[in-house]
Amino acid sequence: MLLAVAGLLAAVTAASFGYNLATDGPVSRPAGLTMVHAGGFSTRYRSWGSSGSPIVLIPGAFETADTFASLGPVLGTDHRVFAIDLTGTGYSQPSPPFDASHLAAQVLAFLRAEKLTGPEAAVLVGHSSGAAVAGLAALDGGRDVRGVIFLDGDALPLPGGALAGHLLINPYRTSVLRVGLSSSWLIRAIYASQCGPSCPRLDAAGVETWRRPLQQPGFAAAISYTLQHGIPAMTAAQLAQLKASTVARRVIYGADDSQLSPAAARRAAARIGAPPPVAIPGRHLTMVSSPGPLAAVIREFLDSIRH
Repeated sequence: MLLAVAGLLAAVTAASFGYNLATDGPVSRPAGLTMVHAGGFSTRYRSWGSSGSPIVLIPGAFETADTFASLGPVLGTDHRVFAIDLTGTGYSQPSPPFDASHLAAQVLAFLRAEKLTGPEAAVLVGHSSGAAVAGLAALDGGRDVRGVIFLDGDALPLPGGALAGHLLINPYRTSVLRVGLSSSWLIRAIYASQCGPSCPRLDAAGVETWRRPLQQPGFAAAISYTLQHGIPAMTAAQLAQLKASTVARRVIYGADDSQLSPAAARRAAARIGAPPPVAIPGRHLTMVSSPGPLAAVIREFLDSIRH
């Protein structure tokens, strides 16, 4: 019996190594990417609007600046809006480690490079795990951050932490990642479950918008880091510091989000000293499902801190 199991494991391992070798190689990048080089980071970003107070949109796990392609133009009618790719995911140059503090340093380097500081300080909107990145950037940035919004996220670590990283080791981790990314059906299914029925269905180009950034150099290392150390998160002490800070704070969430319940959103708001959270239609990808209602709440927040 043991010999049979050992033989099966050897065969699976050999097949995994073979698959990884056969699928190895660079994946092309879209033309016309906009990059900024600052603070040791090479950050890809998108922008909308040319006037008004600045807003910087920070993606969560498996997301990029393109995730905000519906929200950006809506906000850009009266604000300067930027969305970035965090290092390790998307088209920004990989720069480990991929923890929340390092990602927050990338955000602050971007703000300074784009002169979004002092009187031109931006409001940071961190989606999902990007909430922790936005929160830490607000703590470390001082007056260079005008306000912070937790969008569909509470900046807490996931239950279970890094258990998956100890179970899913290479070569299997690489094989599972590549098999998953190769499946258009799987990408559509995950998108639909997280976005909901009000979101547009992904066509072939839409699938590539989600897939190709995750096939770039650095993502395998970033996902390996996340599996071993957990998603970007803030400690209880850091959340208390944010609550005690002078930066303006708000929590917004999807009314039908399975990842952040209304009760969890209320606890997140209390934890950072924000007003009661605001619910908008949608599940977890509210920037895709409800760009209009989301933009309205963000504008209301900006108006409230302008006075």
